Amino acid sequence: AQSPQTVPPAGSPNQQTIDVTPKYTLQKVIPVAGRQGIACDGEFYYVSGSTSLYKYTKDGELVAKEENPFNGYEVAANHIGDIDVFENELYLSIEWFIDGQGKDIQIAVHDADTLQFKRSFPFDESSGQLEVSGIAVDRDSRQIWMSSWVGLDSGKHLYQYDLDSGQYLGKLVMDKPPQWVQGVYVNEGLLYLTADDGDAELEEYDHLYTISPTGDNKGQVLLDWTFEEVRRVGEIEGLAVDPKTGELLVHFNRGKRIVKGMPTGLYPGYSEEIHEVYVFSWNQ
Repeated sequence: AQSPQTVPPAGSPNQQTIDVTPKYTLQKVIPVAGRQGIACDGEFYYVSGSTSLYKYTKDGELVAKEENPFNGYEVAANHIGDIDVFENELYLSIEWFIDGQGKDIQIAVHDADTLQFKRSFPFDESSGQLEVSGIAVDRDSRQIWMSSWVGLDSGKHLYQYDLDSGQYLGKLVMDKPPQWVQGVYVNEGLLYLTADDGDAELEEYDHLYTISPTGDNKGQVLLDWTFEEVRRVGEIEGLAVDPKTGELLVHFNRGKRIVKGMPTGLYPGYSEEIHEVYVFSWNQ
């Protein structure tokens, strides 16, 4: 990690201190079982697989798992995206997903202790949302944001719902939408997105973006971080912030080729796909 350095400004014989401390510094990497999302309530990490849920201590010890999470669902589902946790409940982005297409989107709520299903909210078809890749709870306004991975129109927006009633509230259009959005999180009034926009075949890194609402249901997108810290370029997934430590948590997969959002074959040197949570300190 870089630290503050003293360098001479251009065209001046004098020296001044310029802070080049990185915004995020990698602290540790924790292997996990799921390949989709990450959430944290300050005490535990919650991880989603495409069809599974896991609960870990912050040291990486598995304390609970649910490998049949769709029990009790009224609408069929086969895919969980990124997740969030609030007031001891897990919020899941749910859909039926195959070959890059999603349908039957819903917001599912599970108990954070047992990981069992409690209730769900259907999405509003009038929103135009074609797929759901992530979900985030705005704790201050008690609202839910949902992101989309696909679609020329769907991928330009973030979709907003009331946390308590499940009512659809509208959508925010991003001025420069990232490609292949995987996760969304709300922190201190800003929306954060992870995007799988680096081509793993070319060993390109994935990115973190911020979205600042500018009024009239629009948002300004800014690049926040390029994840050069990954062990091998693969697929970025969900994100979260530890409310106790302030650490940024980002989920990554490596080892499998991904075609149309579906794992397809392995890269040389891998016998299986590896899922990891990268934990970053945050220099705010």
